Amino acid sequence: MGLLADSPALSPAPPPRPPAAPARPHGRRTSGARRSAAAALALAALVATAGPATAAPGTSVPGASTPGGAAGHCPRVGQVRVPGAEHQRSACLDELTTAGTVASGHTDPADWAGLTPRSLPVPSGVPGIQIDGYFPDTSTTNGNHGWNHDSQFVVRLPDRWNGGLVVAGTPGNREQYANDRAIADWVLARGYAYAATDKGNTGPVFHRDGAEPGDAVAEWNDRLTQLTRAARETVAQRYRRPPSRTLVTGMSNGGYLVRWQLENYPELYDGGVDWEGTLWRVEGPNLLDFLPKALRAYPEYAAGGAGAPAARRALHAAGFPAGSEFLWPYHHQVYWDLTQRVYREEFDPDFDGATEAGTPYCAPGTPACDADYDYGTRPDDVRRAVRKIALTGRIGRPLITLHGTLDVLLPIGRDSDVYARMVREAGRGHLHRYYRIEGGTHADSLFDAFPDRLRPLVPCHRAGFTALERWVARGDRPPASGTVARPPGADAASLVAHCSLRGRRFS
Repeated sequence: MGLLADSPALSPAPPPRPPAAPARPHGRRTSGARRSAAAALALAALVATAGPATAAPGTSVPGASTPGGAAGHCPRVGQVRVPGAEHQRSACLDELTTAGTVASGHTDPADWAGLTPRSLPVPSGVPGIQIDGYFPDTSTTNGNHGWNHDSQFVVRLPDRWNGGLVVAGTPGNREQYANDRAIADWVLARGYAYAATDKGNTGPVFHRDGAEPGDAVAEWNDRLTQLTRAARETVAQRYRRPPSRTLVTGMSNGGYLVRWQLENYPELYDGGVDWEGTLWRVEGPNLLDFLPKALRAYPEYAAGGAGAPAARRALHAAGFPAGSEFLWPYHHQVYWDLTQRVYREEFDPDFDGATEAGTPYCAPGTPACDADYDYGTRPDDVRRAVRKIALTGRIGRPLITLHGTLDVLLPIGRDSDVYARMVREAGRGHLHRYYRIEGGTHADSLFDAFPDRLRPLVPCHRAGFTALERWVARGDRPPASGTVARPPGADAASLVAHCSLRGRRFS
């Protein structure tokens, strides 16, 4: 079970409090060197995953074809190699989307639980090659396939290829299949090759990876760069020519990776779609600024006493928008506390001394309580750790950003509004389109609970992706940036199926 439940019912009672993390030796990380020199929120729900079922070599699984099946199906399946991979396993599948990979064991539903509306259609009819494997790494947080090895990846090569490649990193601290339902199914059905990485470390103790604070998140960037280069060569082996376009996309932490890649390695890509990416800035805002304020103010707001109005105003001032109050109880139960503690541990492990990732749901005033954390007063070492992964806005390829106005994990006014300004100030505004999606929130599955107040972002991501295709292929500029209004009177079925970026207003 992930931290974001599959059920649409939002329990009014808090979930069981997790136990306090074990003590660790003060001032040092718990893992050793993190990766080879070359290789190198939670932000959508953190998930504990079990590896998907896989077949032993030479055996069959439902939905799988034997290598070298019908003419044109999976040619060279045994010869395609992922450059730099320490281990890989290839399969010729009759279905690369989750319509087939769930049954065949070539995805892990726990990886993508809670990220999409229940009614999201699943395309089918995409046969091809799937390659699972991993790059050299020293950490072992990813247990998929029983490998207990990080830097795992998945590459999917459809028989009917449109010439393009889509690469993605995962949201939160999930594993490599996390985008399968939200992104991979759709792009595969459009003919793209697809590749995704687990980012090099996973789960709620991802911060143990790395020798120094900030190293674990820095590895995410390295691993997506590594996968992009390897996937481009893998595509060229399979189809006898390199991809005509390479697009990068992802949500939440995956959206952060899109921003970072287009700032630092634009030559690898033709463009990207950033779906509510995480903003990291040395001087803020970043999530270590606003989450402690939520943890301080929310209990008093929820108590409903004389202090509730002031607490509500404090939450609004911290960035949590008016009108989002109905989402606050769930985010306090599920997201805010854990996200603050594990990311603070990544960048500022000395804050709580020998304790690892703080004390869950501690009251303000408790020693070393994350509700009292003040990023602005922390030592310079903390800002040096954030500087390793900070964004600048200096993108080098076309970028489309989408963010929901009711996001209360990464509030839009503290995240994408700021990043859009950074891009303009860097002189790169001509490469950027920014769409504020009215009624969108951080996790699309919450739409199932509040279909009258929210709208899912997945169809808007698809609209943005289609606009990016036209932009990079034909030079057709997307609609101007603005707020995409929630269609009045729209029913749930139409909101899951449609999003028009032209239905925007300026704000």
